[in-house]
Amino acid sequence: MDVAALVTAGATTIVGLMASDAWNYASGRFARLLGRTDDRARAGADGGLRASRAELLLARADGDEAAVAQVEEGWRNRLRLALEADPQAVRELTELLDEVNPGWREAASTSVVQNTITGGTFNGTVIQGRDFGSTNPA
Repeated sequence: MDVAALVTAGATTIVGLMASDAWNYASGRFARLLGRTDDRARAGADGGLRASRAELLLARADGDEAAVAQVEEGWRNRLRLALEADPQAVRELTELLDEVNPGWREAASTSVVQNTITGGTFNGTVIQGRDFGSTNPA
């Protein structure tokens, strides 16, 4: 599993669960994952999760999609740092996502690529994207 996809799925799951009834259960599991080093780190992770949830719920109530996106981006960054600091956390996050968000693997394997070309004149074919089978014109 690509770590970037795992981080994105983890952040999306955290933010999605924050607004659900499953948050009480899931928040403790995420706090344990993020605070693996000691009790103080776990308490810090738990506080960060509570603060993010409050921020998210307020942003959603206000219809502030930019703030919602910032909360998710913050969790992508935190998860990325946690996984870099402790490779064992990759396995734990994978197991946790399998438990609380069983369809995450399918969503992670479906990516959307959006490319934009601006400024300039292009006198020929421009190919952007990923996973090309062949670029020869027929």
